[in-house]
Amino acid sequence: MSGASEIAAGYAFTGPALDLGALLWEGRCLPDAPVRVPLPVLNRHGLVAGATGTGKTKTLQLIAEQLSAQGVPVFLADVKGDLSGISAPGADGAAGGKVRERAEEVGQKWTSTGFPTEFYALGGLGHGIPVRATVTSFGPVLLSKVLGLNPTQEQSLGLIFHYADQKGLELYDLKDLRAVVAFLTSDEGRTELKDIGGLSTATAGVILRSLTAFDAQGAAAFFGEPEFDTGELLRTAADGRGIVSVLELPAVQDKPQLFSTFLMWLLADLFHDLPEVGDLDRPKLVFFFDEAHLLFHDASKAFLDSITQTVRLIRSKGVGVFFVTQTPKDVPGDVLAQLGNRIQHALRAFTPDDQKALKATVKTFPDSAYDLEELLTGLGTGEAVVTVLSERGAPTPVAATRLRAPESLMGPVDGAAVDAAARASSLHERYAQAVDRESAFEKLAARPKPTEKDKEKDKEKEKEKASEARSKPSAPDRTEPSMLEQVVGSGMFRSLARSVGTQVGREITRSLFGTARRRR
Repeated sequence: MSGASEIAAGYAFTGPALDLGALLWEGRCLPDAPVRVPLPVLNRHGLVAGATGTGKTKTLQLIAEQLSAQGVPVFLADVKGDLSGISAPGADGAAGGKVRERAEEVGQKWTSTGFPTEFYALGGLGHGIPVRATVTSFGPVLLSKVLGLNPTQEQSLGLIFHYADQKGLELYDLKDLRAVVAFLTSDEGRTELKDIGGLSTATAGVILRSLTAFDAQGAAAFFGEPEFDTGELLRTAADGRGIVSVLELPAVQDKPQLFSTFLMWLLADLFHDLPEVGDLDRPKLVFFFDEAHLLFHDASKAFLDSITQTVRLIRSKGVGVFFVTQTPKDVPGDVLAQLGNRIQHALRAFTPDDQKALKATVKTFPDSAYDLEELLTGLGTGEAVVTVLSERGAPTPVAATRLRAPESLMGPVDGAAVDAAARASSLHERYAQAVDRESAFEKLAARPKPTEKDKEKDKEKEKEKASEARSKPSAPDRTEPSMLEQVVGSGMFRSLARSVGTQVGREITRSLFGTARRRR
C-alpha cells in the first residue's frame, strides 16, 4: 500500500463525519481520498492554528456549517467580526469562480447556503442581542480568579458576598458590589462584619481598585439584568439544523479581560447545568474561540487552571471546545494536551523565534510520512496539516489537506443586517432592554445615616467587648478557620443547604462557590 493509500485508509470512517477536504500527496490533490473527522469525537476538543491569512477563519466556518447541517448547535466567538457571513448564502459559485474551482479540486458538491444564526453582543457593545450576567451568578471564587486576587483577598471577597446574601443585598451589577465593599469599610459597616471575621481596609482597597480597573475595560455593561440563559445556545432550528450563535466581539477585542470573563462564566454555567452524558453520537454543542491568544494573554495562573479543568471535564457533558489561534504556543501546554483534533495551517519561519515555534509545532504531531518542517512552511491558503481522533479514539495519520470551501458568505454581513436579524429574533424582547431593579446600591443609599449619638453608642459597645475579651482566660492556640470554613459552618449556610431546592438557596449556594446556578 502506498503512502497516500495508507493515509487515506486512516480517514475511511463508517459513521457520520465532517468532510474537511482532500488529501495532498507529492504535490497533487486527490479528490478520491477525503480527509474527514468523525462527528462523535468532536467533544474531544480541537485546535485550528496558522499564520495570519492562511485560512483559519474559513476552516472554522467550514466546520461550523457542517455541524449545523448535522443538527449540532455551534457557538462562535467572533473577535474580528468576519464570521457573520455564515448567516448568508455564499457567493462566487459560478463556473470559473475561485470557489467553484476549489470545490472541483477537492470533489465537493458546492451549494450556496446560509445557516440559522443568532447574533449576540456583550452587554450590547456592538451589534447583536445583549448578553449580560449578574455579579451574584459569577460568585466570589470565579470573580476573584478573573480579577487576579490572592487567596486572602479571595476570602475577603467571599466574606463580602456572604454578608450581602445574609442581609438581602442583591449583587446584580458592579456598582452593587462596590457599594457593599464601601459600606463594610465604613465606620457603620465595619462593626457589623466583625462577628464573621472582619475585612481590612487595605484588602478592601485592593478589591475596589481591581473592580475599578475591571469596570474600565467595559465590564459594567456586561454585568446586570436580564441575565443571559446559556441554555439558549443549545437550540436547533425548525428544520432540525443546529443554530449558530455568533458572539460579535469587535467592540471588545482590546478588552481581553472582559472577553475572558464571559468565556469563563459561560463554560462554568453550562458545565454546572448540563448532565453527564459520556460519549454521544454527536455533541450537544461545539464552541469555537477565534483569536484564542486574547483568552490567555495576561491571564492569571488561577484563571488558566480553571480553564484547563473546565476543558478537561466539560467533554463528558457533550460539549466540544475548539481554539483558533496563530501558533500552538499561544495555548498553554495543559490545555493543548486536551485538544484531540488538530488542523494546522501554514507557519512562517522568517525569524529565529519563528523557526523555534515551527520546530516545537512539528514535535506535537505524530510520526509522519511528510517532512513537516518543509510542509508547514510551504502550504498555500486554504491548505492544512490534519490529524484527528478516529472512531476508536486513536490519532489518525498526519494528512496534508486541501480544504473544502465554505458554502456560506466568506466575509461579514453589514452591521445593519446583523441588527435587523437581532431585532427579528424571538430572544430580542427577552434580553434587549437592561433592567436596573432595586438592589444593594439603592438599599445602602437609602439607609439612614448614623447620628453622632449612634456613633458614641457604637464606640461604647466596642469598649465593652474589648474589656470582656481581656477579662476572659486565654483559649488554647488553634488554627484560625478560613473564611470558607466559617461560612460553611454557619447556621445560615446549613439552613440554606437544607433548602437548596428553593430559588434563593440555589442562587446563594452558587455565589459562595462560583459554580453556575441551576437552570430556571
